[in-house]
Amino acid sequence: MIRKTAAVWAGKATGTLSRITRRGGGTTLPGDVARAIDPKILTELASDLTHGSIVITGTNGKTTTARIVSWLLEGAGHRVVSNRAGANLIFGATAAALNRAGANGTLKADWGVFEIDEASLPRAIKEIQPRATLVMNLFRDQLDRYGELESIAKKIEQALNDMSENATAVLNADDPRVAEIGLDLKRKPLWYGLEDERVASKTLPHAADARTCPRCGASLIFEAVYVGHDGVYRCPNHDFARPQPDIKATDIELHGFDSLAMTVEGTRIEMPLGGLYNCYNVLASFAAACSLGLDAKYVAERLKTFKAAFGRQERIDFRGRHLILVLSKNPAGFNEALRTAVELARGENFIIGLNDRKADGTDVSWIWDVDFEQLQNRAQTVIPAGVRAYDLTVRLKYAAVNAKEPQTDPGKALDELVRSTSEGDTAYVLCTYTAMLDIRAELVRRGWAQPYWET
Repeated sequence: MIRKTAAVWAGKATGTLSRITRRGGGTTLPGDVARAIDPKILTELASDLTHGSIVITGTNGKTTTARIVSWLLEGAGHRVVSNRAGANLIFGATAAALNRAGANGTLKADWGVFEIDEASLPRAIKEIQPRATLVMNLFRDQLDRYGELESIAKKIEQALNDMSENATAVLNADDPRVAEIGLDLKRKPLWYGLEDERVASKTLPHAADARTCPRCGASLIFEAVYVGHDGVYRCPNHDFARPQPDIKATDIELHGFDSLAMTVEGTRIEMPLGGLYNCYNVLASFAAACSLGLDAKYVAERLKTFKAAFGRQERIDFRGRHLILVLSKNPAGFNEALRTAVELARGENFIIGLNDRKADGTDVSWIWDVDFEQLQNRAQTVIPAGVRAYDLTVRLKYAAVNAKEPQTDPGKALDELVRSTSEGDTAYVLCTYTAMLDIRAELVRRGWAQPYWET
């Protein structure tokens, strides 16, 4: 108990110092410090939770989904601890728990909602022992760090099989790699998926990753494609097929980045988020909420008042322009952000930011799998930005997109946007993770936004 209390005090002091000196939001370093003092600190804090935890993993959508689940639990009167700033390694989850712990070292909360990086899931499940684990999707992301999807899928499968017997795995039936995981689990998972071919494509995009049957290697037949390789699929040799969803979304309506609506198991849901990819985030949250015992009608009513996380369709006014920040960090996510901005929202003005720092992935060759051709003859202003702005400019040139001069300085990118647009215009800021943080930091410095750890 003494070691636990010392770890909590040291972690909280580190977080306070980090924020005071404005070196960061104290979202990761406190976890490092506390774990150095007490390696079991996260397990000990998680055991203090009144009802337990839910862990959320996958390539895209973790932060938004975790925020939705937290929103639902908080609205039901529960005290929730969550790594809301998106620090999703084990140190970030530890730092979030430390932040809510009291002076006596006890975590004062009912639920923990932790978004966890795919590679960190085995460790997180071992230490947190969640009541439910939600797996969103598996897309190609940071190959220099993680390797191929199959290796990550195997790690996730082993982690899910190591959960306690009364824990629930909530899985995306529409993702072939996630389905492969779920079909091999010792206990049947709770499946969710989309069921509205009106909003689907019939062909896989160029950037689709899971194209073959995991059993025999034959090319999968897709009857509907929603996002990336997520859709309705089957093996021509009958060795593998999409599991039937237990919870499904039908009658989907999309209104750009403004809102979406869909019917889930007889309940109509309306959300102030846009894009088909967010239908998955909302549906996953609904499925998780059901697994935790929340009422469907309450969930639908509560979701109407949800607010997006920083950088995930966050809206910021800047010098008379309306900025919509959308994290876009891999081919599948970028393609859907572009599709929503161009086709659904009729967007014409863009800042596109590309960085190659550790948190982004140092290999940026994936930009050649993004369909930037969607911007042809539609976008009026396209500003390549970020550390790798010049690489992005070359890709845009091959896509026949007329782009502005590349801007490696985020402030200069914002200034170029002001010069190229008029007051009242809307601009879409599509950025990789640290590029988005750089843009936000510049907006904070100029007084147009709050630090991300305060949102």
